[in-house]
Amino acid sequence: MKKLGVIILNWNGEELLKKFIPQASEYTVSDEADLIVADNGSSDNSLAWLAKNHPEVMTIRLDKNYGFSEGYNRAIKDAEYEYIVLLNSDVEVTPDWWKPMLSFMEKNPDAGAIQPKILSFAEKNRFEYAGAAGGYLDSLGYPYCRGRLFDCIEEDNGQYDGAPADICWASGACLMTRRELYLRLGGLDAGFFAHMEEIDLCCRILNAGYRVCAVTESSVYHVGGASLAQGNPRKTYLNFRNNLLLLHKNLPKKKGKKVLLFRRLADTLAFLMFLAKLDFANAKAIIDAHRDFRKMKKNYNVFPENDILSAQPGADKSAIVEHYIKRHKSIKINPRKQDMI
Repeated sequence: MKKLGVIILNWNGEELLKKFIPQASEYTVSDEADLIVADNGSSDNSLAWLAKNHPEVMTIRLDKNYGFSEGYNRAIKDAEYEYIVLLNSDVEVTPDWWKPMLSFMEKNPDAGAIQPKILSFAEKNRFEYAGAAGGYLDSLGYPYCRGRLFDCIEEDNGQYDGAPADICWASGACLMTRRELYLRLGGLDAGFFAHMEEIDLCCRILNAGYRVCAVTESSVYHVGGASLAQGNPRKTYLNFRNNLLLLHKNLPKKKGKKVLLFRRLADTLAFLMFLAKLDFANAKAIIDAHRDFRKMKKNYNVFPENDILSAQPGADKSAIVEHYIKRHKSIKINPRKQDMI
């Protein structure tokens, strides 16, 4: 039995498969790793093309479109490997891309999730928005990355290279985890629908006593923005709502109430900024996000004891203050780094 299953979730993505599967297969399929396409009930020619052109790629056929989270949950339940990679269909991999991550995971049993360095497919000298060199949450729970603060995206000049570093969350564009841990924690939360479900999963991994790390010795290139573009009101709604949900779920009850109180104030400022720009659709999206958060939070009534927000590197930083007041384009932090033992 091979150790690693790399799973690409597909729904009517024949063109993306044609573009990225040949290289993904060449650089993945080996004595240790399988490449698997989990199909979410596609109606196009995806699986026929795959069977004809890449019979070495395995398939999991789901009976209908279960969406991103539940599609992966069902596929991972069926894929009996010790280690799993969730790989987006719009990612270009590089030679031996998975080997440094698997090596680190095997040598560090407390590592629960790992991401590589994620660069832009369009501008390969720049980081990609969704993950960059590893994700963090600021003091109010807003996500940012090494290499990306809001819309400021850095060039990759090797500034985050070196020993693997502890982070708060790994990008779902390319995320390696332990299958047993993933299933034990319930996988991705299907209630999120889209956006930030991997941050929620990583928070649960941290609360379970495992680490989340960035292994920048490995790198991939991500197209990104394939679902909803930046500035789309639907994306604004999902990002605000799901960010509030993951904080409610993953912080101690007392700490969560405190953070969410300040978040209401900060999100009000964001609402007013959209109004000032006459962007009424995105302003309404924030109101709708808070309304639906209040409804949905009742579904999550088990609170952890650990304060993962305060324990992570850079927890005292405010992304809003750093970017909008101090006019910084990045947040400088010193994460604990781990040697590849």
